[in-house]
Amino acid sequence: MPAPIRLRELIRTIRTARTQAEEREMIQKECAAIRSSFREEDNTYRCRNVAKLLYMHMLGYPAHFGQLECLKLIASQKFTDKRIGYLGAMLLLDERQDVHLLMTNCIKNDLNHSTQFVQGLALCTLGCMGSSEMCRDLAGEVEKLLKTSNSYLRKKAALSAVHVIRKVPELMEMFLPATKNLLNEKNHGVLHTSVVLLTEMCERSPDMLAHFRKNEKLVPQLVRILKNLIMSGYSPEHDVSGISDPFLQVRILRLLRILGRNDDDSSEAMNDILAQVATNTETSKNVGNAILYETVLTIMDIKSESGLRVLAINILGRFLLNNDKNIRYVALTSLLKTVQTDHNAVQRHRSTIVDCLKDLDVSIKRRAMELSFALVNGNNIRGMMKELLYFLDSCDPEFKADCASGVFHAAEKYAPSKRWHIDTIMRVLTTAGSYVRDDAVPNLIQLITNSVEMHGYTVQRLYKALIDDISQQPLTQVSSWCIGEYGDLLVSGKCEEEEPIQVTEDEVLDVLEGILVSNLSSTVTRGYSLTAIMKLSTRFASTVNRIKKVVLVYGSSIDVELQQRAVEYNALFKKYDHMRPALLERMPIMEKTSTSGPTEIVQTNGETEPSILETKHVPNVPQPANQANDLLDLLGGNDVISVIQTAPPTKLVSAGGELLDLLGDLSLSGSVPAPGPQVSISQPPFLLDGLASQPLFNDVAAGIPPMIAYNKNGLKIDFTFERSNTNPNIAVITMHASNSTEAEMTEFVFQAAVPKTFQLQLLSPSSNIVPALNAGTVTQIIKVLNPQKQQLRMRVKLTYTHKGSSLQDLAEVNNFPPQSWQ
Repeated sequence: MPAPIRLRELIRTIRTARTQAEEREMIQKECAAIRSSFREEDNTYRCRNVAKLLYMHMLGYPAHFGQLECLKLIASQKFTDKRIGYLGAMLLLDERQDVHLLMTNCIKNDLNHSTQFVQGLALCTLGCMGSSEMCRDLAGEVEKLLKTSNSYLRKKAALSAVHVIRKVPELMEMFLPATKNLLNEKNHGVLHTSVVLLTEMCERSPDMLAHFRKNEKLVPQLVRILKNLIMSGYSPEHDVSGISDPFLQVRILRLLRILGRNDDDSSEAMNDILAQVATNTETSKNVGNAILYETVLTIMDIKSESGLRVLAINILGRFLLNNDKNIRYVALTSLLKTVQTDHNAVQRHRSTIVDCLKDLDVSIKRRAMELSFALVNGNNIRGMMKELLYFLDSCDPEFKADCASGVFHAAEKYAPSKRWHIDTIMRVLTTAGSYVRDDAVPNLIQLITNSVEMHGYTVQRLYKALIDDISQQPLTQVSSWCIGEYGDLLVSGKCEEEEPIQVTEDEVLDVLEGILVSNLSSTVTRGYSLTAIMKLSTRFASTVNRIKKVVLVYGSSIDVELQQRAVEYNALFKKYDHMRPALLERMPIMEKTSTSGPTEIVQTNGETEPSILETKHVPNVPQPANQANDLLDLLGGNDVISVIQTAPPTKLVSAGGELLDLLGDLSLSGSVPAPGPQVSISQPPFLLDGLASQPLFNDVAAGIPPMIAYNKNGLKIDFTFERSNTNPNIAVITMHASNSTEAEMTEFVFQAAVPKTFQLQLLSPSSNIVPALNAGTVTQIIKVLNPQKQQLRMRVKLTYTHKGSSLQDLAEVNNFPPQSWQ
């Protein structure tokens, strides 16, 4: 058989290929020749063939058939064969393949070899791909070489020891005696690997960390080495851009950071040397900046002196003036981490940080924006808001939502006056437009409602903004709400803050009707506008008939939400006109309250009201067959039905009974499927939902233990129970979904069905994403009416997406605690 071509010739030939197909053809031809040589047990050219195979592997072609040949080369007595064999083992083998265990004995023999270079090859291979079994078998040899006087072997043995500790942490104590003299070595390679080994041991074991702090006195040794590096003269062997061994300096600083964290004595011992490094390091080169950055991190992480922390922040301030974008980004990120603890020191660099908002790099702009908001306080709120609003006006769309939310939060926290607060938020609404997040609308409505003296000024400003532009949905929603509430102030011209404008009732209605018919308006915005028109029927005197016509027209709208609102409002005009002024009177001052129990919060016209199931008496009425079978098909069963009904409220004999019977002539019953997290399928809340003043349900259900309803594929569903205060036949179940896998579960939907003798309602879930590693839970309220006190049974359907795959599962829950249904 002719001699195979050399590696150099193969590389030259492959590089002459003009197309990918031509290159593949060359590779396949050469692989076939290599396979033939392997089958013939050709020892002469095995080393050459494996070398060519490794080159093909680097190009991305399969080379697994050469694994056993690598083992044969490792067993060879030639150094050239061993070198290629060990290189092939590191590239082609890993601990997931059992074949790598065959080389354990060869590595052990080579670790005891008389030639240091062969020992070095074995140490490199063990440190690169040794499995936990291999590390256990060879840890003794590594520890022995760690004590040798040969610096070439000691540095490689230290790195192998790091790998052994990562794979088998319980072997850490074996290397403890060998670490005592490692830092006395003058060879920088040994010092560097020794610091890496000590860092690994300190990070993995709190006991080792305490041992090195107290018994070994590691901090003074590291301080001595670092001082020698700073004070030593020029050394060509270790010099990088005029700095002596910056790699070793960075490693020592990281180890000092670990040793000084939460330890007063260690921090005190390293304060002086950190100050020397911070003041003596040259900053004209990137090497010096790397050392200074590690120094800053160390100063901020240990219990350092206040003057030293100010010095560190000033270094970051100098970084902000650097031309290198990476350095500026690093400085902004570091300042963002320290702004809470050293706020005043960071404030000195506020102008430089604000200038970074004008940077062309989007990463720097985002960090500068986050840091600018962190620097806002009561003293600089006006100046900072001016800069941030200018940034909001000119920034890319991807920044607008975050920037608008930041401005809202800062203005709410530090606003110097109500007028300034309202002006600022209105400026954001006109600037950021539809990028404003949904929570901004109710928050601004609450702010306006509570600012009683500013009502006239606000409604006038918003009316002007609405005339100019109705395409910005959040602005249009807030403006519609305010005009509906304070339209009388707008028409009367009562505004002390600025010159009033002259507006007629018809002009105001023209604007609101324009929103209703505009293609730019969303369904929610049209709802705001229709409600505003209805409210104006009690505030305007001469346009009530026009308002009746508008409401009547939308009673037949194809939009269900608008149609329901219009039908309810029309009922007010026809049957309960004498109650209309009381129902549509001006909203009282709102206060933010946190609900202790799980209630469904419904947003209507800026008014937040709980939709309470218990305020309605739910009679045990048999359902039509077609309603009962709706969820049967969904859940794939025929022994249970989901009777999810909101029955009309019975007429209560009380002062407010006439109000509750307002909608008695409307059909409110029906089977309502459980709402998913994205599309709410439940009936829209009615105008007078939630008038009950009594508590919804007990905060704590005494004696009802929680239960696990489902636990499979990492998804766990827990039920906790509460008992209704108003109706003892209603059990309130809180579903908690958690995820123990490493990937989050998205598009999560929980559905449930119960037998015919029960009635069930599902409220909206808290989220449709179940976080990974039990980092959070998704909750959902289930309300079950059990008038006959029968044993509770439930069938659940779970749908979610996990690691790109859509999953679905059915389960029956029959082991409910007796206290939950008795």
